[in-house]
Amino acid sequence: MELMGDKATLLETGRLTQSADREDPATAVDEARHRHGAELGDVASMSMLGSLLLRRGDLDGAEPFLRTATADGDRAAANNLGVLLHQRGYADEAAGWWRIAAVAGSSAAAHALGRHHRERGDEPAAEYWLRQSAEQGHTLGAYALADLLEHRSDVGAERWMRAAAERGHREAAYRLARALERRAAETRGALTGTAPLSRSFGRQAVSPGQQTGSFGHQTGSSSEKETVEAGAEPDTGSRILGGSLLAEAEQWYRQAAARGHRRAALQLGAILERHGDLKEAGRWYLTSAKDGEARAACALGFLLRDAGDEDSAAVWWLKAAQDGDGNAANALGALHAERGETQTAERWYRAAMDAGDVNGAYNLGLLCAEQKRGRQAEQWYRRAAYAGHREAANALAVLLMQAGDASGAEPWFSKAAEAGSVDAAFNLGILYAGREDEPVAFEWYERAAAAGHTEAALQVGIAHLREGDRQTAERHLRCAAGGGSAEAAYRLAALLDQGTRREDVVLGEAAGGKTECEEWYERAAELGHRRAQVRVGTFAAARDDVVEAARWYRLAAEAGSLGGAFNLGLLLAREGSEPEALVWWKRAADAGHGRAALRLALLYARRSDLSEAQKWCAKAVSYGPAEVSERAARLSEALQQELTA
Repeated sequence: MELMGDKATLLETGRLTQSADREDPATAVDEARHRHGAELGDVASMSMLGSLLLRRGDLDGAEPFLRTATADGDRAAANNLGVLLHQRGYADEAAGWWRIAAVAGSSAAAHALGRHHRERGDEPAAEYWLRQSAEQGHTLGAYALADLLEHRSDVGAERWMRAAAERGHREAAYRLARALERRAAETRGALTGTAPLSRSFGRQAVSPGQQTGSFGHQTGSSSEKETVEAGAEPDTGSRILGGSLLAEAEQWYRQAAARGHRRAALQLGAILERHGDLKEAGRWYLTSAKDGEARAACALGFLLRDAGDEDSAAVWWLKAAQDGDGNAANALGALHAERGETQTAERWYRAAMDAGDVNGAYNLGLLCAEQKRGRQAEQWYRRAAYAGHREAANALAVLLMQAGDASGAEPWFSKAAEAGSVDAAFNLGILYAGREDEPVAFEWYERAAAAGHTEAALQVGIAHLREGDRQTAERHLRCAAGGGSAEAAYRLAALLDQGTRREDVVLGEAAGGKTECEEWYERAAELGHRRAQVRVGTFAAARDDVVEAARWYRLAAEAGSLGGAFNLGLLLAREGSEPEALVWWKRAADAGHGRAALRLALLYARRSDLSEAQKWCAKAVSYGPAEVSERAARLSEALQQELTA
């Protein structure tokens, strides 16, 4: 008969017991004493000697003593005789003796009899005897009853699981903690309208190469991904209730872990890691990993990696991967990929896939994509996508889009988006925008923006700007700018600065204090936005901070900004560096900047180089804008008169 509990022994099952008021014979002296008593006909000694021999596996030696003691009414002997007969394969006869002992008040026999009936499929009889055992205070009886009731989804299961846990049963403590965690998640889900989140220990490792999040732009890859369901925040009551349940769950995990339950140690480590107590989390992960829990070894590897100890992390990932943990194999693959060891990385990704972890196929796709092996990348993405991997479905769709197969990409984008991929929702927005189906594109952008996608929030903000809804546009632009979008920061600054922004710099305008719009311009400029850099240079020039203005203008100009090059020329000319100013104006004018061409014309006219001035006048007329063209035309006419005079 299979024993209940974690690493239970015969004695721990309660099927082999002595009366509660008897000492366990543990020494040769005790055995000799009980044997002497048995020879003199002492029933208690016969029972004790029989249990001792049974525990040692001497069934032939134990049986006559147990039968004699049972015949004289010793209920512990009747229970142990049942155990002996069960070990010999006589289950029905064993049940008969357990029944006799149980009727006589043996809680251990009632537990054994209940287990016997459950194994036979007679749940009503099993419940009756297990309840008898539990109500008499038998720990394993309470646990077995809880297990039976939980199997039937009976609300009374938690009461008996708690009773067993309180009496020190570690598996009961573990399962009680799991039940409390589930109840906390269900409470959160019921009050927020979201499904309970499942936990994966450690983090998912993905290939460190270039990972395409959308076909409209490239997103850098990371070595881990965490997905959070979108939903409303729970109210105060639900947070208190959920927090109370989770706190109690943690205590039961701690109790089970302290008694050597490796899965409880794993769960406790995960809770402590979420709380930020990484040192204690690592200790429990280590305890669990040493006991053979592969997921704990994997999680410990991530903690060590985050602490900068990659070599130790690799040791634990290797142990976990060899024990069949796919996540650890993925982590090893990512580690070797980061080191440029692509063949080894591919081997571990395949090991992850063989372990049933679909991320292995996805990571193989990322690895092949980085190596420009498009056909193989598509093959692995497709394999992972068919297995339900949403990011693989999105990556597959991106590949198809890049190959010009929009009709083939759309269903994969849709599948990934419906499964919760924020990148896929954004990509659908790009897809429909390309078809000029703005309403549908806007719906997908809004969906992605609501889930925190920065570029989607930018697109939603731009759409609201077009519609004249400044307040909603500002809200979305703030979200996108806060998420690191340079374009969003620039547009937000422009929105706040609307009505005062000019393309050209007017040097010497009155300086004022730094406004919010200037701060957003600076944020965009620091992120490399050229027009923002020009605008920040303008603010600095207005404060007569020539050095700062020149720095920003030069950054913009060197990145290809014509306005930056023109303004840098103005600043340099004002500071007496006309030769360098000439260089920057020529760069801007050669690229089509009308005002730079007009400045060159004026400069050469002042130098009496009329033919060169005439050449730049002609360019300024053609470049515009209208005001510049008009001024350049008048200057050209004057130069012509001078040339023909």
